[in-house]
Amino acid sequence: MLMLLTMSLIIFIITIIVMMLASFLSKKTIIDREKSSPFECGFDPMNYSRLPFSLRFFLIAIIFLIFDVEIALLLPMILIIKSSHLLNWLMTSLFFILILLIGLYHEWNQGALEWNT
Repeated sequence: MLMLLTMSLIIFIITIIVMMLASFLSKKTIIDREKSSPFECGFDPMNYSRLPFSLRFFLIAIIFLIFDVEIALLLPMILIIKSSHLLNWLMTSLFFILILLIGLYHEWNQGALEWNT
C-alpha cells in the first residue's frame, strides 16, 4: 500500500513538473501587430478578417452531434433483442427513446430548430 502511494505521488509530481515546464516554454514573449494581422500583399486589410462565428451554425452542429451519438446508441439495441429479456429490452428502449423525444421537444420549444429567427 505504501509503495502504491509513493508511486502515485511520484507520478503526480512528475506530471506537475512537465506541465509547468511546457507552460513556461510555450509562452510567446513577442506580440507583434504585423504577425497577428492577416496578410494581404503588404497592405492593411480592408475589413476585419476575424468575424464573429454565428452561434446558429454552432447550435445546429451540436444538435447534429448529439443526435448522431444517439443513433449510434440506438442501433446496437436492435442487435441485442434476441439475447436479452424482451420486457427489460422494451422498457430500456422506450425509456431511452422517451428521453430523446423530450430533448427534441425541448429544442423545438426553445426555437433551436427554427432558421427564420
